Amino acid sequence: MDGSIIIQIVLLIVGFVFLIKGSDFFVDGSSSIASLLKIPTIIVGLTIVAFGTSAPEAAVSITSSLAGNNAMAVSNVIGSNLFNILMVIGVSALLGDLLMEKSVLNKDLPFLVAITVLFAAFILIGWNITSIEGIILLAILIAYVLYLIRSSKKSKDANKVEKAKLSLPVSIIFIVVGLAGIILGGDLVVKSASSIAMALGMSETLVGLTIVAIGTSLPELVTSLTALKKGENQIVIGNVIGSNIFNILFVLGASSAISEIPLDSSMLIDVVFMIAVTILCFIFGKTQEKYDKKEGIILIALFIGYMAFAILRN
Repeated sequence: MDGSIIIQIVLLIVGFVFLIKGSDFFVDGSSSIASLLKIPTIIVGLTIVAFGTSAPEAAVSITSSLAGNNAMAVSNVIGSNLFNILMVIGVSALLGDLLMEKSVLNKDLPFLVAITVLFAAFILIGWNITSIEGIILLAILIAYVLYLIRSSKKSKDANKVEKAKLSLPVSIIFIVVGLAGIILGGDLVVKSASSIAMALGMSETLVGLTIVAIGTSLPELVTSLTALKKGENQIVIGNVIGSNIFNILFVLGASSAISEIPLDSSMLIDVVFMIAVTILCFIFGKTQEKYDKKEGIILIALFIGYMAFAILRN
């Protein structure tokens, strides 16, 4: 293997480390400040933590959009959403039954299906995502978060405030370091992934759907496996659904609001597959209100099949 490619692979891995650790620092610092300001824990989880787990995808897609690498900006989101449903839920379901909360099944999952279809509609209108459409996605996100906050206030934990883990000065340092890590990591991932794609004759779309998408989805996988280890199986589904919603509304919304994203018609298959997988996720949940080993095997098999197709298509 060419020495320059090895260097780019090392930089890609370093970029992922910066992204993941940067988002961890950002979430810890922001959560502590929220606690110091007496903001309820449940609100922190719905906003800061949710944004934090999508920070790697946001950094990569926004950096790609600014650099003109539009294919990677969108394929990163598509690949990440597919990995979350097929692999994070699939692997988790193999390790233990995943129960579905009524609110996720009846509200959040149908909402994810709806915005996935809306995302596809935006693409089919003109094979691009315009700045206006990006602003619409961000407006939907704001409305969704406000709805979650309003709903959470009715719960018994509405006023529970978690004790701050960090002092104010340390929290500010964590936020600054975290943001720096996210920005630097995003830049490293985009530049090194693009270099690898060019050197190996791979398309930006393939790199975004595979290497970059899997790398930026590692926080969701780690969070889900940690929740499983603690016996908190219901958190896995909420984590995946929430992350996918934020990926479409926040990551794509912010990226296209900054710079219009033109797309190639070849991505239609990927978009249709994402819609199909999201609907399948909903059907599995509706049939028995849980995911077991059988569903886990099906989801993992679909991911392996799709990756093989994406590589052969390249």
